[in-house]
Amino acid sequence: MSGRGEHHSVPLSVLLKRESLSEKIEKPDMVVVYGNASENKKGEDFILLKTECQRVVCDGVSTYSVFGLFDGHNGSAAAIYAKENLLNNVLGAIPPDLNRDEWVAALPRALVAGFVKTDKDFQQKAQTSGTTVTFVIIEGWVVTVASVGDSRCILEPSEGGLHYLSADHRLDTNEEERVRITSSGGEVGRLNTGGGAEVGPLRCWPGGLCLSRSIGDMDVGEFIVPVPYVKQVKLSNAGGRLVISSDGVWDALTAEMVLDSCRGMSAEAAAPHIVKESLQAKGLRDDTTCVVVDILPQEKPPTSVRTQKKPVKGMLKAIFRKKSSESSSYVEKEYVEPDMVRELYEEGSALLSERFETKYPLCNMFKLFMCAVCQVEIKPGEGISVHEGAPNARKPRPWDGPFLCLSCQKKKEAMEGKQISGD
Repeated sequence: MSGRGEHHSVPLSVLLKRESLSEKIEKPDMVVVYGNASENKKGEDFILLKTECQRVVCDGVSTYSVFGLFDGHNGSAAAIYAKENLLNNVLGAIPPDLNRDEWVAALPRALVAGFVKTDKDFQQKAQTSGTTVTFVIIEGWVVTVASVGDSRCILEPSEGGLHYLSADHRLDTNEEERVRITSSGGEVGRLNTGGGAEVGPLRCWPGGLCLSRSIGDMDVGEFIVPVPYVKQVKLSNAGGRLVISSDGVWDALTAEMVLDSCRGMSAEAAAPHIVKESLQAKGLRDDTTCVVVDILPQEKPPTSVRTQKKPVKGMLKAIFRKKSSESSSYVEKEYVEPDMVRELYEEGSALLSERFETKYPLCNMFKLFMCAVCQVEIKPGEGISVHEGAPNARKPRPWDGPFLCLSCQKKKEAMEGKQISGD
C-alpha cells in the first residue's frame, strides 16, 4: 500500500493518448436539452436519461444521447430490468470499429436484437410483470426510436408539422396485430362478465393484456412479442422537439393538444406543464410521465428565415400545418436555409427473418459465428439461419445468415406460434 502523500506517476504515453482522444472528440453542431416530469398512481413508470454518451469512432470519440420511457404493468420488475439492461444489450449488438454513418445505419437492427435479448433474459427470471418501452437514440441530427406498447414519441420540427415516431400496439386500434396474434394461436376478445355481455378494451387471452407487444409478460403468451417498431429520421439543422410520454398523457390529450400546450416553453418547463394538462383533463387514473427533448442548433449568427410552406411526411399521414417562426419560440433562430425532416428507416414487422434481412445495407452487421440476438459464440455448423422456416422463403442454405443459437431459435419459433419457448 502506498504511503500517505506519495505521488503516483502516469506514463507519458497514457497522457498523450488521453490528450489526443480529448482533442478528437467530435463537436456536434447541435445541443440536446430536456425536461421530465411524472405523477405516480402505481409507481410503475421509469425513465432513462443519458446525454453526451461517448463512443470511440475511427481515431476519435463521438457523442450521442439516449432517452427511454418504461411503463410497467403487473408490477415494476420488467420496467426496472429493461431500464438497467436494454441500452447495453443494444450496444452489444453493434459491431466495433464502425464509422459514424455505419453506426447510425446499424441502430435499427441492433435495437431489435437488444429488445429481444432483454425480453429473453428477463423471462428467465420467471417474473410475470411486463413493460412498454419507448427508446430514443439521438446521434447528431439523426433520431432513432424503437417502441413496443402504447407509450408514444412525437416530433415537432422547427419548420412546423407533426411526425409520429412510434406505433401503438393496442389491440383495440391495431388490426394487423390482432390478426398476427390469432394466427399464432392466441385469442383476442373483451372481458366477458357473464350472460354474453362484454366490457372493456380488446385483450389477448390467456392473460388479458390489452397490448400486443411488450417486454416481459411471460404469463400471457409468446405471441406478445418484444420486437419493436423502429423509425429513424434526420432533422434539418434547425432542430426540433420530441415529446415522449406514457399513456397517461395520450389517453387525455391528442398530439396536437400536447404540442400546442407547451409551445414557447423551455423543455424543462414543458414536461411538467404537459403532465399538469393531462391531469386536469382526465385526473390521475394512471402513472403519467413525460419527457420533452429539444434538439437545437449551436448558437450562431442568424440568417434569413424561410417562410415557404413545405409538405411534411408522417407515419399516419396526418394533416400537418405550418406555423410561423414566432410560434416555435423554443427554437428562436434558424441559422441556414433548412431542409425538412427526412425519413431514413421505418419497419414494424414482428418477424425476425424480416427484421434481420440480409439485404440490409450494412454488410458486416453480424459476425459469422455469433448469435444475432444474444451475441453468444456459436460453433461452426451449430448456428441456425434466422430465415429457417420463414413464410414463403426458399430453403435456406447453411451459410445464409445471420444465425441464431438454439435458445434464440426456440424463442423465435415461440413468437411465431410454432412452439412454447420453455419446451
